[in-house]
Order: sequence, then structure tokens, then C-alpha cells
Amino acid sequence: MTRHGTFAGGAALLAVVVLAGCDGTGARPGADARDASPGTSPLDNPEGTRPGLGALTTDRERADAREIIAALATKGRGPRTGYDRDEFGYAWLDTADGVPFARNGCDTRNDLLARDGHDIAHRSGSECVVVRMTLADPYTGRTIEWRKRRAAEVQIDHVVPLSYSWQMGAARWDEAKRRRLANDPLNLLPVEGRANSAKGDSGPASWLPPHKRVRCSYAVRFAQVSTAYELPVTAADKRAMLRQCGG
Repeated sequence: MTRHGTFAGGAALLAVVVLAGCDGTGARPGADARDASPGTSPLDNPEGTRPGLGALTTDRERADAREIIAALATKGRGPRTGYDRDEFGYAWLDTADGVPFARNGCDTRNDLLARDGHDIAHRSGSECVVVRMTLADPYTGRTIEWRKRRAAEVQIDHVVPLSYSWQMGAARWDEAKRRRLANDPLNLLPVEGRANSAKGDSGPASWLPPHKRVRCSYAVRFAQVSTAYELPVTAADKRAMLRQCGG
């Protein structure tokens, strides 16, 4: 996948803004994430390394969004037979080659909390484990004051659910590609736990963020992931995605 070939330059830029004391071979999401409000347009964030999910509001943005979605291939959703979360590697591993933030000494979940959180505090003696932050939740529009002791209040959503990807072709991938999808920041958003649970493994025809302002952005992110991993979507999902962006 050629999109991963640009990571070296991006990592060098991100290294300028990493949290003090971080080391390792990969870039860490940096302090610039704390100043992001409420999120970055998916059109300006094709690698998923910048925080959040900003709304697309102009006619030009929405036209660009429809162009991305229109290019998606479609097929029927296949059987779920053989799906298991472990087929995508253990959760939040730091060793999925070919994705940003990999092999930086911090697991994927904490990388994503640091990318999207504001006013972050780390566990004493750690530059990785986030124990407190403020999240502008893209799915509900709420501001969440999160504490690690209530960890489930913020969950990491796979925009293209892993089960969905399995049914659309990932069952035939090798393990390395499935590990990339499961840990690629392009496919990951910290969100309110209840919204994530309500989504489950639904495609856009069955579930959209309650916060209507970001529905077109969500559709674009879903399309970006599908394009990057050469995954088709169902015809119903494609129609739903186009509708969110005025199509």
C-alpha cells in the first residue's frame, strides 16, 4: 500500500512536537493534539495522524467528499464464518509494521488517546500511559472528562469495523495486513463508549454518529480506510455515505 511510504517524512515532522521524554523508533502523537478543536478535516488528514474528525461544511469540501466515496467498489457482505478478533493480532499491539506510531514503545490505545486528548496527564513515571484527559467526542459532540479508573467511558472505535472488514475481504488477507488495519490511526477514533457499543460492527447504512454535523466526515473516513486497504463496501453503505455528503 503506497500510502505507507510517506511515513518517514511524517515521523520526522511529528518528532518536533512529541511529548518530552519520549523515545523509541516511531513518532508519538504530540502536544499539538491538545490545541486541536474540535478536530481535523478528514480531507486534510489522509494518514490519520492528526486529531479528531472535523466537520465538512462547504460545498467544495462536500463535493470532494462525494468524489472519494463515489470511487468505492461495492459487493455484498460475506459470511462472518471464521472471524475472531485475534485474527487481527492482540489488541493495541505496538508492532504492526507500516502504520504511523508503530514501534514507539507505546501501545496503540494510548497513542490514540494522546493524539486526540486535551489536557493529558500520564501515569507517574510513564510517558505513555494516559490516566486523565479531556476528549471532544466526535460521535456525540460531547466533551468528556475522562479518567482511567472509568476506562470504558472512552473506547477506541475501528471506523471500518474489523468484523465488517472480514466479511468484505480481510478473511483472505495475511496476518500482517490485518494487524495494520487493526492498529492504523486512520481507522481509529477515541469516542464515547456508549456510542461505540451502539455501533457494533455496523456499516454506515445501519449506523451513523448521533452528532449529525460530522456524518459526512465519518463517511469520508470510512471511505478513506476502505480505499487504503482496497476493501469494497456494500451498495447500501455507499448510498448512505453519499447521502451524508449531499449526494
